[in-house]
Amino acid sequence: MSNSAYKNGNITTLVELAKTGDIKAIEALIRREQKHIYAIFSHLTSKREDIADLTQEALLKMAKNIGKLKNPEHFRQWLNRIIANSFNDFTKKNKLNIVDFKENELEEIKDKIGCEPGERCIFMEIEKLIRLAMLALPLNLRLPLILREYQGMSYEDISKVTNSALGTVKSRISRARLRLREELNDFI
Repeated sequence: MSNSAYKNGNITTLVELAKTGDIKAIEALIRREQKHIYAIFSHLTSKREDIADLTQEALLKMAKNIGKLKNPEHFRQWLNRIIANSFNDFTKKNKLNIVDFKENELEEIKDKIGCEPGERCIFMEIEKLIRLAMLALPLNLRLPLILREYQGMSYEDISKVTNSALGTVKSRISRARLRLREELNDFI
């Protein structure tokens, strides 16, 4: 297989090759998935060093365990399970329930919205406000919401990834949306 085939190849084909121990296929998967994994962790925690460490850990687990994946078509779901498990292990290890950030940071941003001219400034501030409001959610609400809204996963897949009942997933996502709506009510 040529280098461009690895770079532009079908994800299922890359997974099948990686399962056989093809190092170039594993490297191609890592390059493709690192931004996806980093993005998920950036919505789950605010500390850049933790995001980088968690991303590296998830990529390592993916590369190390790819041979155990039974159906290459379920790669994304399998990878999201690795991400969720890595984050759950991280929070247990560090005894976290919510991500640490300055208590008054959310209020500072609320005060700052609209104080500077230009749509870009306002958009960036609102984006920051939404991110902080999401980080303030308890982990059991935050993870299902991020998997649903940012990853577009179905409720059934989220249920499998988080090892939770389908009704629990739906309830948690609903409660998370409600909390965000209440917190951001003045802006949206």
